[in-house]
Amino acid sequence: SIGNYPVYIENRNGNSSVKFKQDETLTRAYAGLNLAGIRVKHSRMDCGSFDKSVVPVVEANSEFFYIRAQRCANLFSLVSAIPRWETVEIGFKEYELATLEYAPFGQAKVYRYVVSRERKADLQGDLFTGDAFAYRAIMTNNWEMTNLEVVLFYNDRGESERLFDEMNNDFLWKKMPFSFLQENTVFLILMAICRNLFHLLTEFISQRLSFIKPTFRLKKFIFRFMVVPAKWIMRGRQRILKLFSAKKYHLLLE
Repeated sequence: SIGNYPVYIENRNGNSSVKFKQDETLTRAYAGLNLAGIRVKHSRMDCGSFDKSVVPVVEANSEFFYIRAQRCANLFSLVSAIPRWETVEIGFKEYELATLEYAPFGQAKVYRYVVSRERKADLQGDLFTGDAFAYRAIMTNNWEMTNLEVVLFYNDRGESERLFDEMNNDFLWKKMPFSFLQENTVFLILMAICRNLFHLLTEFISQRLSFIKPTFRLKKFIFRFMVVPAKWIMRGRQRILKLFSAKKYHLLLE
């Protein structure tokens, strides 16, 4: 997805690992974007993309990338030795941030790891570090952003998770209508196109009607815009649709 719009979709067998041929999928996705004249500046991905075959593809096709790192003993031995942490507040919660350099997958190339930690409420010790903190790390090739900027930018990936929620519940992704992979793939793509058109429609309507917001979900849009009591009446040998509403729908025609 780019922003809040799905731009590339593939389907796969439900028993496949999240990392199964992900590098090939991403290669096709980036190639499609390049054909459309879109050059990716930032790529954000969860730990399912933290893989030796995936990282080179992402790095080659985007200027900067941010991938949630998986836990490993070598990395967290360095984390436990960090001498100085920066205390920040994110979402009304206190975190500590730090940066270290680490070469993943046993290779020589070094990347920046922005590590955040949060004190556990139950004060239970961590298996890797031996203290009562929950640790998270983001691997990136961006050395310009501050630690806080990297964390906040990565956290904005949550918008994509809300996109999946919308597709599953408003546009029926969670109810595949067919028994075959190819047909269901077409269904996923068509529903994504419908979703993008729906948001273009709500953005246009919201500019003219104050009671419609561009952030409305499908059900709320139907209730606020489409569910209106009405009846056909005869007047001057013409059939006229009379709406029983004080909403100013006529502004759409101006």
